Amino acid sequence: MKILVLNGDGIGPEISQATLTVLDRANALFKLGLEWQRDEIGFVTLKKEGTTLPQRVMDAARAAAGVILGPVSHLDYPDRDKGGINPSGEMRTKLDLYANIRPAKSRLGLGLTGKSVDLIIFRECTEGFYADRNMHTGIGEFMPTEDMAMAVRRVTAKCSERIARRAFECAMTRGKKVTAVHKANVLRISDGLFLREFRKVAKDFPQVTCDEKIVDAMAALLVRDPSKFDVIVTTNMFGDILSDEASEISGSLGLAGSVMAGDDLCVAQAQHGSAPDIAGKDIANPTSLILSAAMLLEWLARRHNKPAFAEAAQKIDAAIDAAIKDAKTRTRDLGGTLGTQDFAKNVASRLG
Repeated sequence: MKILVLNGDGIGPEISQATLTVLDRANALFKLGLEWQRDEIGFVTLKKEGTTLPQRVMDAARAAAGVILGPVSHLDYPDRDKGGINPSGEMRTKLDLYANIRPAKSRLGLGLTGKSVDLIIFRECTEGFYADRNMHTGIGEFMPTEDMAMAVRRVTAKCSERIARRAFECAMTRGKKVTAVHKANVLRISDGLFLREFRKVAKDFPQVTCDEKIVDAMAALLVRDPSKFDVIVTTNMFGDILSDEASEISGSLGLAGSVMAGDDLCVAQAQHGSAPDIAGKDIANPTSLILSAAMLLEWLARRHNKPAFAEAAQKIDAAIDAAIKDAKTRTRDLGGTLGTQDFAKNVASRLG
């Protein structure tokens, strides 16, 4: 089973290597039969090939069992006609990776609010207000005059239904509670459509308790008491913002995994950015990408009915917890002394 590994920009090569250190150990211990196919994207290929995302990389992603995607500095890329393509956004739309699944879990005891956090957000990520993925031709932002900018939001029944269904399916394995987040009091048509599909799907899961929250109220409720929430489902922009908030409340963006999943492919991607200011210094915390890779193993376990993959994912998660609880084996951002690679080696050693 082949996994495509893309280093990305900034700290991407360092944390990708750290992630493979852990995966190599899991691969051997649990006899997963994984093979790594490595390639480059981002500024490396922009300089060599004139694009941040060569077509061969997209072809390799389609053929792979899964992808590990390092963080990218897409905000600093040139315009698309000059080769600047956001690999994350392009993969989401072209490979139909519609579900951005982002857990938030307290890993240093209690979260920043003093309340324990253990929730998961399902964010639809192929449409919404995102200008690079909501139009068939062109982009969803334009300027009728030099002093006026406008944006188009796309919400469809198909995309709303399938992200809601994935959220309810997940809830059946957890606390059997789903919260839909919206702004239908203002965006009555587009968020009204999203809620319509959410309510339809809810009828197929009578065992699951569901409720609905307006997004601004939800932002406050997450701060007040995140322990009241289990599975959250929402549209693209709201999910982008709320998942960052939830991760910070639980401890840090650097301690939370994330995947972009479709029906046929899953891409592991750290929640944080490329942090070019600390690139090459061996001080980046690789936890987020390691946990994202563990989520990829969980997805592969379900997709291919391979219990060993699920066991490996659970062991990696537990090893991360154990390493973080020991002050001597934390990375520097958490008050420890270990660098990127030594932390990964420590996590790998805890797998058995």
